[in-house]
This record gives sequence, structure tokens and C-alpha cells, in this order.
Amino acid sequence: MKSSFTPVQIRELCRLGQFTSSTAGVAAGFVQANLVVLPQSLAFDFLLFCQRNPKPCPVLEVTDPGSPEPRSIAPGADLRTDLPRYQVFSNGKLVEETTDIRQFWRDDLVAFLIGCSFTFETAMLKAGLPVRHIEEGKNVPMYRTNIPCLPAGCFSGEMVVSMRPLSPPAAIQAVQITSRYSKTHGTPIHLGDPAAIGIQNIDCPDFGDAVTIGEQEIPVFWACGVTTQIALFHAKPELAITHAPGHMFVADLKDELLAV
Repeated sequence: MKSSFTPVQIRELCRLGQFTSSTAGVAAGFVQANLVVLPQSLAFDFLLFCQRNPKPCPVLEVTDPGSPEPRSIAPGADLRTDLPRYQVFSNGKLVEETTDIRQFWRDDLVAFLIGCSFTFETAMLKAGLPVRHIEEGKNVPMYRTNIPCLPAGCFSGEMVVSMRPLSPPAAIQAVQITSRYSKTHGTPIHLGDPAAIGIQNIDCPDFGDAVTIGEQEIPVFWACGVTTQIALFHAKPELAITHAPGHMFVADLKDELLAV
């Protein structure tokens, strides 16, 4: 378990190809982030998409064109090597999954770091709430919904959500805890019946792994940064690079600094 590792240690392991799994529960107490890399010609429209949809797409940092360094939240880090796993898209289609994107990097690329719900899980655990995918050593389950995002330029699509099963009293407590973390998705967007948001089979997530839901538990859904990948499918840019779902960038920023 790498919960006690520092962000620098996690990024170094990623850079060496020695850590390629989900970052759930990793470097507890530090901010984790989704990654989206796009050509500069699409950067404004994508930033506008994020601003119009802050619940699934809270922006933590945008890099200068051509720079792989997130200077505000992890100075000295390299976004080309310091994530466990990446996905590379061409014209909206996944063409490669890799642990190093240096061969794809260009001088016109802009990187966006988007808040991730893994960040608030430390606060949930400290409060004694279960986080099932960490308990079971799995990636968090994520689902496409029927909730439309507000479009911007060529970017559009439906919201993706992550799910954590909780008892009703624990769900109320989770709402209170996560409400402090608006830059990492904040409060849940739905509790209970999955079909109400277009999820037909809770046991078959679109991304990540299925987890156990107890008899006295309900599914609790948070907006998810993988929403950006759905937007990329619709936009079909000639090149786009993202993290692999659940394989996040671990920043130097303490999670409590994002809490309000």
C-alpha cells in the first residue's frame, strides 16, 4: 500500500515505470488530478467547457503551451512521465495506452489538470466512512449518465459519475464532508436509484471496477473528471491525451488547502 508515500516518491515511481496501477488511496492527504492534453487551438473551447461544467470539470491548473510542468501544484513534475498510465486519442478514438507520452509531446500542447474525487477520500476515511474500492483493492466504479453537460465549441457530452456505496446515515455524513471540496467535485449529484440518471446496470461500470454494495447501503454518485473523455469522444480532436481512468496525477498540494 502506497498511502504513506509522498507525491514526489509516487511520481518518481511512475517515471521509472514501477507504479502503473490505480492511485486510489495513494499519497493520502494530497490532491490528485485528472489530466487532459490538447492542442493550443482547442484550449480556449475546452477551458470554456470546464467553466460551464464546474461540477465534473473543476480546473486546478492549465500549463503554458509546450510545457509539461504544472508549476502551481507540483513544481518540477513532468506530466509526460509522472502519471501511472495514459490514454492517447486520435480523432476521438483510443489508439494507445502507455506509461510515457514523451513521444507524443509537441510544442503546441496545453495540459489541463482537473480536480479528482480521490482527493476527498482521505477526509472520508478519517471520519470513519468506508471507501469500498480502497477496501477491496479496486479502481473506483465510474458510469456514463444521461445528464447533459453544457456545450462549448466542439466539446459536449454527458456527465460521468463515480460511485461509493454507503448506508443512508453515512451518505448524509459524506455529503457534509465532501461539500468542503468544491474543487474536487464537492457534494454528490445523486443518491439512490441508478436508473434515475441513466445507469441501467450498477454491476457493470463503464470505467473502473464493480464493488460490493451491502444490503443496507445505497449507491452515492459524485461527478467525475472522466466526463472530459466523453467530451473528447464528441469533439474528435486530431490528438488528445488523458490519464487512464483511476490513474491520476498526484500533486504536491495538500488536500486541506482546497477545503472550504
